Amino acid sequence: MKNPIAELDGDEMTRVLWAVIKDKLLLPFVDLKTEYYDLGLKARDDSDDKITYEAAAAIKRLGVGVKCATITSNAARVKEYNLKQLTPSPNGIIRGELDGTVFRAPIFVKNVHCNVKSWTKPIILGRHAYGDVYKNCEIKTPCAGKAELVFTGSDGKEIRKLIKEMPGPGIIQGIHNLDSSIENFARCCFMYALDQKISVWFATKDTISKTYDGNFKEIFQRVFDAEFKAKFDAAGIEYFYTLIDDAVARVMKCDGGILWACKNYDGDVMSDMIASACGSLAMMTSVLVSPTGEFEYEASHGTVQKHYYRWQKGEKTSTNPVALIFAWTGALAKRAEKDNTPDLAAFAKKLEEATLGVIEDGVMTGDLARLASPAAKRIVDSWEFIDEIAERLN
Repeated sequence: MKNPIAELDGDEMTRVLWAVIKDKLLLPFVDLKTEYYDLGLKARDDSDDKITYEAAAAIKRLGVGVKCATITSNAARVKEYNLKQLTPSPNGIIRGELDGTVFRAPIFVKNVHCNVKSWTKPIILGRHAYGDVYKNCEIKTPCAGKAELVFTGSDGKEIRKLIKEMPGPGIIQGIHNLDSSIENFARCCFMYALDQKISVWFATKDTISKTYDGNFKEIFQRVFDAEFKAKFDAAGIEYFYTLIDDAVARVMKCDGGILWACKNYDGDVMSDMIASACGSLAMMTSVLVSPTGEFEYEASHGTVQKHYYRWQKGEKTSTNPVALIFAWTGALAKRAEKDNTPDLAAFAKKLEEATLGVIEDGVMTGDLARLASPAAKRIVDSWEFIDEIAERLN
């Protein structure tokens, strides 16, 4: 390695396996250079999320980052970890700082087949990574009253709309987005699709959210017509818009090989649906791409809380580490591309091949064994699975 990558550590079972992957699959083979940031829940709380913003700045500076799964706190986590406050989503902070788009794609292996039989090619999910519920403002109202939406412009002019005359206690949520971020989202999706030579589907619910979702629809169409239509025509691919419910119905019958662009929360849900239908949430790649060319590779699943509690009791769990491994290989391959270090790129490819080779030889974790055809030869715990990969690399 010529230059380091930003390494963002995480929580619970994924944190445990993160260290095992480094010790057994990376450090014996790579002169690993990283800038380390502990994004464990307690560390974020202790620093009032300063560490999260520092990690985002490091990704911007270094150009490449790799991130373990992290906890987004709720009331139960505040009590469990003795936190000072409810901490915001670290993914939301990083995505907001980079103003990027998350691209997620299932990892296919020969002996684990999609539950949706028509999917013969990967469906890539392009998820807007700014705003919406991840940057929301919420109020729990204690009594009856009037809820209003107010905007005060920089010119001092005010726009005020009534949300609801509330007859009793309730809840209010305010979300926002920026035209500039939506434009970057559209461009990232169209550029990615051109690179992959695949068509783009974009879906919102503008029939209900006529202003908010309607703005997304209008910006996507404007950017496409002005900057990409001729290029798409030349490449023989297309862009079309549809409602999110129609997109769900269509995608269940298509053969794949498309980029499905979604708003932030829609993308979160739909990427998990695609991953689960293709085998496992741990069998999906995820990369955040900023409009200025920074990349953050991550595991697209959670911290595997239940397995962590079992591990704390001394058990070894059959947690699938593939997404964590592919986060590292993605980051190393991108670092190699930026630094012109072909040996590093070759290692990243070999590590991916070794990982998938173990599964295709019938040795796998429990989540895949339930779906494998032919049946798994051996169901192993996470440590045994990683050892099998290391043996192939050696």
